[in-house]
Order: sequence, then C-alpha cells, then structure tokens
Amino acid sequence: MNFEPIGHIHCDFATKFGIPRQSGLVNNLESRIIMEPKYRNPEAFRGLEDCTHIWLIWLFSEAIRDEWSPTVRPPRLGGEKRMGVFATRSPFRPNPIGLSSVLIKSIEYSQSTGPILHILGADLMDGTPILDIKPYLAYTDSHPDAKLGYVNNQAFLKLEVVFPPESASLIPEDKCNALKQILSLDPRPRCQHDPLRIYGMEFAGFEIQFTADERQLHVISITPIDH
Repeated sequence: MNFEPIGHIHCDFATKFGIPRQSGLVNNLESRIIMEPKYRNPEAFRGLEDCTHIWLIWLFSEAIRDEWSPTVRPPRLGGEKRMGVFATRSPFRPNPIGLSSVLIKSIEYSQSTGPILHILGADLMDGTPILDIKPYLAYTDSHPDAKLGYVNNQAFLKLEVVFPPESASLIPEDKCNALKQILSLDPRPRCQHDPLRIYGMEFAGFEIQFTADERQLHVISITPIDH
C-alpha cells in the first residue's frame, strides 16, 4: 500500500507543545489546507461548499517509528497508567494515522495554489501531511451517548488565564483569543504540576512563557520569534 499526501496544513503551531489534545476544543483556531499540485483540480471539491464539517485523515509525521508498542500512557491518566493502544488516540500507533473533525470556514480558489480550505478547530502541527478529506455526516458520525471508560466527557476543566496587560497587546486580537482558549485547556504534560515551573510554547510566531497551578495560568511574557 502506497499513500501520498494530498495536501498539507498550515497553522500557528510550529511545534507539538500546546496543540489542543483533540479537534474541536478551540473552535476559533484557524488553519489552512494547501493542496499538492496533483490534487488542485476544483472539480474534486465540487459540493464541498455545502458541507459545514469535514473529517481530516492525516499522518502523525513526527511520531513515525520502526516498532510499535501494544500499550501506551494516555495523557488523560497523567502518564502513569498504561492502556491498549487501540483504546487510545495516541500518535504512537502501528500505522501513524490521525483523524480530526473540523469546521469549514471558507473555500478559497487561487490561480496559483488551487482550492484552499480555511478550517477551524484543527489539532494539527504546521506542515502536517493530509491523506484524505471526507464529509462529516451528523446522522451517522455523531454519538452523544458514546463512552470511553477512562475519559469523563465532563472532565475538561479549564484554567483561568491571566495576561499581563502589556503582553496581551503584543499579539493580534484574533490570535490572542485563540491563545487564551488553548492555554485554558492546560497544555502542560499531565505528569507535571509544579506551579513554579516556567513553560514555553510557540504560537503564531510568538514565544509564550507561563506558569500554572490547579486553577490559574499566568502568562509571563509574549515575545516575537525571529526566524
């Protein structure tokens, strides 16, 4: 079996740290999908303008390994308990394939790059290869009563995010609003709870430094990154 990317995603996450752990958790987080030249035929997108949501099938390109493990340590369990890989969404799988449900914001048709999908709510790193796109069907794909034993659907407790006034003004308002939602989800590794530790993440061309306890996340600095 040979697969090739049909496109790549472009977003504000240059590294993995801070990316929402599931799609749809930050619905105002914007991304673009640029198609590979072979797949830029507008006919392939006919009818997609009538869809509100799509499934992205993509490659965990930063998690490719020669071997796989039958068990992994889910972050939701603090990295302390092992579960079967097929009972988790770990990136370390026999085949490193991801699945995300996202909202279509708009479809742009460009002379130079063909159709560009502007989407909201993705949980992918910049440059992630996209393998396929499929429409989301609410009548079959939505299961509100679905359960997974070790994940409580109400367990996404959010932190209060505190920005220094002088720092919040450094980043564009739309990016700042998305950043606040991302930080409220507590991007720290589940096994790390030191309230004095300073964490750093890259977002939208800025280095964000913060500390956090069990109730609040304090942004210390927002600094532009020179590339």
